[in-house]
Amino acid sequence: MSAAADSGLLNLRWAQTLVDALAAAGLRDVVLSPGSRSSPLALAFLRQPAIRCQVILDERSAAFCALGVAKATRQPAALLCTSGSAPANWFPALIEADLGSVPLLLLSADRPPELLGWGANQTIDQQQLFGGHVRSFHAPPLPDADFSPAYLQRLAARVLADSRWPLPGPVHLNLAFREPLLPAGDLLATHAATACPSAISVAAPLLMPRPQAISETLAEINARPGLIVCGGADYPPGFADAVSALAAQLDCPILAEPLSNLRFGAHDRSRLCVRYESFLRQPSPLAAARPEWLLRFGAFPVTRTLQDWLRRAGPAVQVVISPDSRWPDPQHAASRLLQADPLEVCQALLAGGGKPVPAGWRDAFAQAEAAAEAVARAPFVACANAAEASENFEGMLIPALLEILPAGHRLFCGNSLAIRDLDAFSGSSDKPLRFFGNRGASGIDGNLSTALGIASDGPCVALVGDLTAQHDLSALAAASGRDIIVVVLNNGGGGIFDYLPVAALPEFERAWLTPQSINLIAAAQSFGSAGERVSSLAEFTASVERALQRGGATLIEVPIDRQASVARRREYWRQVGAGLSWHDLLAKCC
Repeated sequence: MSAAADSGLLNLRWAQTLVDALAAAGLRDVVLSPGSRSSPLALAFLRQPAIRCQVILDERSAAFCALGVAKATRQPAALLCTSGSAPANWFPALIEADLGSVPLLLLSADRPPELLGWGANQTIDQQQLFGGHVRSFHAPPLPDADFSPAYLQRLAARVLADSRWPLPGPVHLNLAFREPLLPAGDLLATHAATACPSAISVAAPLLMPRPQAISETLAEINARPGLIVCGGADYPPGFADAVSALAAQLDCPILAEPLSNLRFGAHDRSRLCVRYESFLRQPSPLAAARPEWLLRFGAFPVTRTLQDWLRRAGPAVQVVISPDSRWPDPQHAASRLLQADPLEVCQALLAGGGKPVPAGWRDAFAQAEAAAEAVARAPFVACANAAEASENFEGMLIPALLEILPAGHRLFCGNSLAIRDLDAFSGSSDKPLRFFGNRGASGIDGNLSTALGIASDGPCVALVGDLTAQHDLSALAAASGRDIIVVVLNNGGGGIFDYLPVAALPEFERAWLTPQSINLIAAAQSFGSAGERVSSLAEFTASVERALQRGGATLIEVPIDRQASVARRREYWRQVGAGLSWHDLLAKCC
């Protein structure tokens, strides 16, 4: 056998050993993009039956798809691409994975070191390419005849463990190969995956709160007015029941964001507040409510209304619960940080026997929640006449969408105005639904690709704005074979800027609103997806029902009158504030 044949076979055996070890360590999903230098690894993955392979041409889209897979499965997902600029296209997604604590394994193929810096084609310096955005970086030696399978097996176990603990996130493996990359002829055709080696046991610790910290926290909050705030997070199983039981023991409200996944499900939701975006703003009397303590779980809140209310509550004892080393405290208001598993914290506080808040405190929030719910449920909020009732309004469209979705369905919500609309208008139900979003860096890039990754694990709806959809429209090229409905709320550009001071500038439309003229339906159809444009709430619900029954990929465009939508929101806020009794609420909470 020639040296060249030896090199190609060695590359494949080395790659297969690593891939088999990754399978043994628990890797089940890889998203790969075509390329030459990555061929040994690509073939090894494709021939490993324990790992599901998805092929996506665009590395940027592939990375966000892997992000969605990892979110949906709660397990690390891998990426594979060739050398050169290809891995640089992963950067936006891995920044999201870094800030959003999502486990990813990045496998970039590379040229051998003797080519680096000598003008070789498709060769860049890939060492430490992603800097501090990855949890660890490894660049194993080139395959050689004496390579150690034991090393590769432990490297596989280590990188997957690094992606999970102590802070979930991306890990980068840069893997160089010399040519010829693969063996030729019969050797290539007959080489197959071997049996996976025995798994190497890795046991991460469970972060338990210190008993003294729990007793000190209870001493600070017992029998005083306060509440629980639950931001977005991938909470452990059982958290919804535990935090609801804690709220019952303390008899306090829970302000729960949609990405907390507390709004929908069979757990006790009797102390849940989901309309706070309306009743915590002026002129509502609850805008002046001052809690003496706050328990904050998960990410810092999305909406400016709740952020501002927390800022005004700055003197309160703020106990922030974080399951890792990060400090989710951008207002610098935390008085205590409990670095522990949130479920364990809830159970420890429950066992400590917390005392309820003063009578009337929770009643004030329950009264405000009920009043806001009544206004939101009233048909066509702020409609001046029957003709206006045919207009599309996010406050009607979103509840209708959630009502239609079957139990257990997944919904990915895009950033900008869409996530704020979901926060304001989702409501709450005992029907279980699972919500996702990219709130690490909160960009509009890659949102459809992330939803495609989630749809790899089961049917998914993506709720996005028109600019978000256009930003990632090429993701639909990979939508075939997935049950995904993309709902595009098309308000003619960056509608979120209507609520910011820049809306008054003469350059507003050109530089911030940036309305586009793309035909989203035609674009979706060009990628093989069904496309429908609807003009009323009734048409919208019928379109969603058809898409659910049909299966596959569908894009539904809902034109929104932006100015009418802004007017309706403001009228909704006004009606909520006007419907609350200052005298009753001030007596109870202020």
